This record gives sequence, structure tokens and C-alpha cells, in this order.
Amino acid sequence: MDLILNIADYYILTPYVYPSTWPENDAFRQIISLLFITNLAAVMLYLMLGSFSYYFIFDHSLMKHPQFLESQVKREIKYALWSVPWISLPTVALFFAEVRGYSKLYDNIEDSPYGWFGVFLSMFSFLLFTDMCIYWIHRFLHHKLIYKYFHKPHHVWKIPTPFASHAFHPVDGFLQGLPYHIYPFLFPLHKVVYLGLYVFVNVWTVSIHDGDYRVPKFLQSIINGSAHHTDHHLFFDYNYGQYFTLWDHIGGSYRFPSAFQGKGPHLSVRQSKQIDELNTNWDHKSENSKAHKNK
Repeated sequence: MDLILNIADYYILTPYVYPSTWPENDAFRQIISLLFITNLAAVMLYLMLGSFSYYFIFDHSLMKHPQFLESQVKREIKYALWSVPWISLPTVALFFAEVRGYSKLYDNIEDSPYGWFGVFLSMFSFLLFTDMCIYWIHRFLHHKLIYKYFHKPHHVWKIPTPFASHAFHPVDGFLQGLPYHIYPFLFPLHKVVYLGLYVFVNVWTVSIHDGDYRVPKFLQSIINGSAHHTDHHLFFDYNYGQYFTLWDHIGGSYRFPSAFQGKGPHLSVRQSKQIDELNTNWDHKSENSKAHKNK
């Protein structure tokens, strides 16, 4: 995060916002800057990625599903934008620790313990580590003593849109994001790679809520995609994973997506449409019958 902070200081904050007498490495100034940057970046990423996915990827026919709520999209956005500032408070504390040099983030490839191989290895280990942690945190949030207080608001969206991706209770959102921030305190990670992974995490979070269930067949039991996560919203106790299904298989919570079996949300939409058509036809027949009797 210090890369972003340095850019903001150089181009905006030092020349235009803060007085020249306020040092850039002052702790209070850094906290204020990080709060602003974190909130702005989170909201921009959410709205940009969510909007792109909603207008170009999300299957809008799913909005006709019986469990799709009235004004759901507006409610998802409103809840997410309310949560972001609260989530940012503890997150900024971790970013501040990074900026002050307490993490294992490094600037140059030469600082990597294994050179370029270490850089690529860190990407893979980041995904494995965070996937494992999020699985258990997510499963913990489903515990009957915890669920109704923190995780239930996210499950209001039975048929989520991309805007549901960040519509979490602040405690829920912070806990599920915590592994991403803990990793660089435990393992070496290049600063640019960390920023890239941060963007990737947001892209992935949106993608598993986008209603696009297409996954190559040979990856359907490995990758935790939108079809898997939609079943999690619908059936509650399955598919807790983030990127992979590994821990769901280990933890006995894996469910092969109903969408891949032709029994997913689209089937409910078709059935609902057929019922509406039958009711419409029945109403027409009733009206015609009444008109005939009146004659």
C-alpha cells in the first residue's frame, strides 16, 4: 500500500492537500491518507467491476427468479456502500502496519528469497493460503451462534447479482478479507504482486456472484465458480470455498452445482414463466367463457 500512498503524496497530497510543513512519514498523516485512499479505491473497484459485470456478463433473466427480491440491485449497492467505510477502519490499521515496515513486502526482485521463482510461487501460495483461511472463516460464520448477527445479511440475496459481491455486514466483510492482509505479514511478497492480487481478489469476488455458470467441464469439480457459489446462497451449507473446491471436498461440504445438472436457477425461471403463461391462458379462457355465457 505504500506504493499507492507514495504516488498519492507525490502527485496530489503534498502539493495540493497537506501543508508543506507536514512530513510525509508522519503517522497521523499516513492514517488519514490511507483511510481516504482505501475507501475511494474500494468504492471505485466495487462500482466499476460490479457495473461491468452486471451490464455485460450477468444474465438478467435471473431477475425473474421467484426468490429475486424487489429492488434487489439498489439494496445490494446501498448495503455495500454502507459497509465499506466500517470495513476500512480495521483494514487501514493493517495497511498502516505495512507502510511502517512491519510486513514482509519487498520492492525488488532481488529481495525475493528465490528470485523470479519466488515471485510466482508467492502468487500460487497466496491463493492456496487465502482459500484455506476463507473456507474456515466462512464456515465459522455459518455457525448457528454467529450466523444471524454477521453473515445472514449476505444470504438475503438468494439469487445474487454482481453487486451482492461486497454487500456484507462489516464484521463479515473484514473477517473474510483478513487472510489477504495477513499473508504479507507471514510470507515474502512483492509489493506490485500484492496490489495485482488485491485487484484479482475483487474481480473474483464479483465473478462468483455474476450468474455466469460457464466453466470448462474438466474444471467443474475443482474451481469454485459462480454456479458453486449460487448453490451456496440457495442451499446454505455447501461450497464455502473462494477459488477452489479443495477444502469443501476435505470438509465434506462440497455440492456439485445444480446449474450443471440442469436443475439450477434458470430452471426455476423457466418453470415460473411457464406457470405465468398457463395462468394467463387460463384467465383468457375464463374471460371468453364468461363472455360466451353472457351472450
